[in-house]
Amino acid sequence: MLTLIGKRLMFAIPSLIGVVIVTFLLTRALPGDPAAYFAGPAASKEAIEQIRHKLGLDKSLPEQFVRYTADLARGNLGESLTTGQPVVTEIKNRLPASAELTLFGLALSVVIAIPLGIMAATRPGSWIDHLCRVTTTAGVSLPVFFTGLLLVYVFYFKLGWSPAPLGRLDVFYSAPETVTGFYLIDSLIARDFETFRSALSQLLLPAATLAIFSLAPIARMTRASMLAILASDFVRTARASGLSPRKVTMTYAFRNAMLPVVTTLSMVFSFLLGANVLVEKVFAWPGIGSYAVEALIASDFAPVQGFVLTMAVMYVLLNLAIDILYGVIDPRVRLEG
Repeated sequence: MLTLIGKRLMFAIPSLIGVVIVTFLLTRALPGDPAAYFAGPAASKEAIEQIRHKLGLDKSLPEQFVRYTADLARGNLGESLTTGQPVVTEIKNRLPASAELTLFGLALSVVIAIPLGIMAATRPGSWIDHLCRVTTTAGVSLPVFFTGLLLVYVFYFKLGWSPAPLGRLDVFYSAPETVTGFYLIDSLIARDFETFRSALSQLLLPAATLAIFSLAPIARMTRASMLAILASDFVRTARASGLSPRKVTMTYAFRNAMLPVVTTLSMVFSFLLGANVLVEKVFAWPGIGSYAVEALIASDFAPVQGFVLTMAVMYVLLNLAIDILYGVIDPRVRLEG
């Protein structure tokens, strides 16, 4: 297993280097001049040139890249021109909000999608099978931002069941003492159940938006994988041995069907990291996605580069975790590694 992890980490290094190079070049290719933007419309050419010199934008691209990589090697992602704060600090403060939203949405979709896929596979042609197909088709067809706006319109504007989509907490509550950065966990640690209820109510709609988006591929893959395993010889042998249907389905069939489902979960999680950007803007969620969008509009290079690099590192760590989970589910993967 350690050999497998070492190989994956070695393969990840060139990918991260490529991300750094491509992100640097793409941010420099964006339209607009950061120096002119922050100098203001009434600034003179001399003032703009002074800001450009201060930011190092008057140097050649190779010189800018060397300076950027030198800062990166020291753990310095630069400073945001819009907030005046170090990018590392901003990402550190905002990452828990994005992680809490993404993980809660993924957990919500898994709780619904996997049982739905299993029941659809064990009862082909039934109403639950048709429900699975309709649900997955709707989840794939609806854009994530449209789903979010629709949920806000129905549950906040029409029914009044949900609070205003304005961040992680209601304006009448203060954030709990930071332990993990996840408001749900931190409020439970502080035994502040009112704050927990407020944080949960604010989280439900954006998490449901992500869950609807991610539910379709998980349910589809679970159903397809279970159908293939249930038709195999060893499952028929287990049934002929007199084992209960529940034991055959969960112990024999589902465990063998888990590998493609886990692969789908890793893909869905990476999709959610991108979908988070739109959901955070719809619900005014103070995560790194909305931070990156605001920086992109302002032609603020450092936060955009920091955001992309953070997402790349998270994606590499996610794939490493999936490889380890493969070895736990199927020992043959450890032997091959």
